[in-house]
Amino acid sequence: MKASQFLVSTLKEAPADAEVVSHQLMIRAGMIKKLGAGIYNYMPMGLRVIRKVEAIVREEMDRAGAIELSMPVVQPAELWQETGRFAKMGPELLRIRDRHDRDFVIQPTSEEVVTDIARQELRSYKQLPKNFYQIQTKFRDERRPRFGLMRGREFIMKDAYSFDRDPEGAQRSYQNMAQAYRKIFDRFGLQYRAVAADSGAIGGDLSEEFQVIASTGEDAIVYCPNSDYAANLEKAEALAPTQARAAASQPCTPVPTPGRSTCEQVAELLGVPLSSTVKSLVLATDQADEHGHVTATQVWLLLLRGDHDMNEVKVGKLPGFEGGYRFATVAEIDDHFGCKPGYLGPLNLRQPVRIVADRDVAVMADWICGANQPDMHIRGVNWGRDLPEPSLVSDLRNVVAGDLSPDGQGELAIERGIEVGHVFYLGTKYSQAMNATFLDETGKPQPMQMGCYGIGVTRLPAAAIEQNHDERGIIWPDTIAPFTVVVCPIGMDRQPTVREAAEQLHDQLAALGVDVMLDDRGERPGAMFADWELIGVPHRVVISDRGLKDGQLEYQHRRDTEATRVPASEVLAFLRQKLGL
Repeated sequence: MKASQFLVSTLKEAPADAEVVSHQLMIRAGMIKKLGAGIYNYMPMGLRVIRKVEAIVREEMDRAGAIELSMPVVQPAELWQETGRFAKMGPELLRIRDRHDRDFVIQPTSEEVVTDIARQELRSYKQLPKNFYQIQTKFRDERRPRFGLMRGREFIMKDAYSFDRDPEGAQRSYQNMAQAYRKIFDRFGLQYRAVAADSGAIGGDLSEEFQVIASTGEDAIVYCPNSDYAANLEKAEALAPTQARAAASQPCTPVPTPGRSTCEQVAELLGVPLSSTVKSLVLATDQADEHGHVTATQVWLLLLRGDHDMNEVKVGKLPGFEGGYRFATVAEIDDHFGCKPGYLGPLNLRQPVRIVADRDVAVMADWICGANQPDMHIRGVNWGRDLPEPSLVSDLRNVVAGDLSPDGQGELAIERGIEVGHVFYLGTKYSQAMNATFLDETGKPQPMQMGCYGIGVTRLPAAAIEQNHDERGIIWPDTIAPFTVVVCPIGMDRQPTVREAAEQLHDQLAALGVDVMLDDRGERPGAMFADWELIGVPHRVVISDRGLKDGQLEYQHRRDTEATRVPASEVLAFLRQKLGL
């Protein structure tokens, strides 16, 4: 490829709305161009990266036995109504109507459509297992699209769906995909972790996220440096303390705390560790009739140590929270506690509430909490003496660095990551809702066991940039770089020997199947080098008249601080060794 025949369009500055490095550099390198909020044109340079990501994904999915198909971007609402997701999914699901006033959705994912295919095509146990996948455009109407391709509204995703006859077969399909994903991400040349995850709104039991490690990542990854344990923050278990609860040593005493409504402020005022305070979180669960009208409400008080944060996913799995929960209203708090938030606690209640204590709070002694009076707290609170033992103790909090690893192999550490892939075991969540059955050996219908597996094809290049960049621009791994080698001739338009050497090297590399770019634009060396450093091509060869007279060319990897002089007669062999050819 010659630069004069391609579109090389770089910018010195990024637009003001580009917040993260990947967004800034993809815009500046001419890889994407904003069309609307969270919607981008994939420009020729960026599309080359996306196509390379797709090719690796496709090769490994085919190798793992998955079968490629393509499902429509626009899908009939009837299928989504069968599973209830048309109503439940919320505003992220873009709903539209055609000229006949029929409801449709713009697909954010395709569980319903692929299950409809399976129930029509897979009728016998002899046809199972099957795994269908597609690489297709998706749309999710994000409330606040941001960070370029990291959180856009329109994006490309590889989604796959497995169908099996029993849970054991589904587990094998899941493990097959989990291993295929490891091969895929290994080939991308990125540092990543596979972490245990919560299945979220899609549902299911077994779940792993694939996270590209980056300091700018939105997700917290919890891992044990001494073992293979890794989980996302929502999933990571905070073990119960091993020590027994100490005996009470302080009287239960009200203490004035004027204007101190947070645990941090109270601890500072009283000169005590933040870990000796307990925060009170008031939640509510509603029961509704078949028409959706609330018939009863239960108010809950969750108690966590002052230096810990509530984990919403864990709380959502508490007994009694199956139908969802919400934070209590000001009126509900006043009815039960007689006080505004900031001074709440489990003592001196107006009405009973259900109390749930975090595992750490359950073993605390002489702790400090709100007194249910304005500007007042109580110190020296103890279980059994001042209030009954907690009826429910559970893991309610996010883990912190230094907590014990659940596998007993040491302490936990935390780093940031960007989710680029996710694998789920779904069970019969969708097959039962849509009556997707097969006939077993006895001729009886059985629901299919399902799994689903996604990779963010357009998010992955952004994640790669977040992990691989410097002050000059992007540093692509060889496998997904838009071009693997760039040949930069100096004075090509004025020096026939330079032109001849550059074109010869370009043609030799192209004949070997290398994605090579010859910059024949006639740019000054500084501008030419700056463009390709910004774009991030991994390997650069500079050809100059002076170098040729000395029988030398210059090679520089994108990560190198200095160029290496290579004999002109040996440069092809040198590059083959660098490229592993």
